[in-house]
Amino acid sequence: MMKALRAIFVALALSFSAVPASAVDPLYQSEMQKLLGIIGSLYFLQPLCGNEENDWRLHAGELITLDNPDEDRRQRLNGAFNQGYYAYARSYNSCTNSAQRSVRQLLKEAEQITRDIHSRYADQN
Repeated sequence: MMKALRAIFVALALSFSAVPASAVDPLYQSEMQKLLGIIGSLYFLQPLCGNEENDWRLHAGELITLDNPDEDRRQRLNGAFNQGYYAYARSYNSCTNSAQRSVRQLLKEAEQITRDIHSRYADQN
C-alpha cells in the first residue's frame, strides 16, 4: 500500500505543477488541507511505531511547493500539517494498538483523498 500511495502522491504532485498561484482558493483546497493534516499525523505516528520508511514532511513540502500557493494558502496548508501532527502528539507517547490502527486508517484516507483530488482536478489544468 505504501508504494501505491507514494505513486499517487507523485501523480498528484505532477498534476499541480502547472497550477498558477492565485488569490482565490482552488476547488481542491479543503481536500488538500485534509490531506496535509493526515500527512502531518503520519509524520508523527509512523516513526513512533517504528516505521520510518517515508519522510512525510518531505512529501508535504513537495506537494505544497508543486501546488504553487500564494503565501496565505501556503500558511494554511502548513498549518493543516502541523495540526495533524499535534493532534496525535498530544495523545500518544508510545506505539499502541490504537496508534497502529490510526496509521492504517490514515493511510487509507490519504490514498482516497489523493485519488479524489487527482480524478476531479488534474484534468482541469
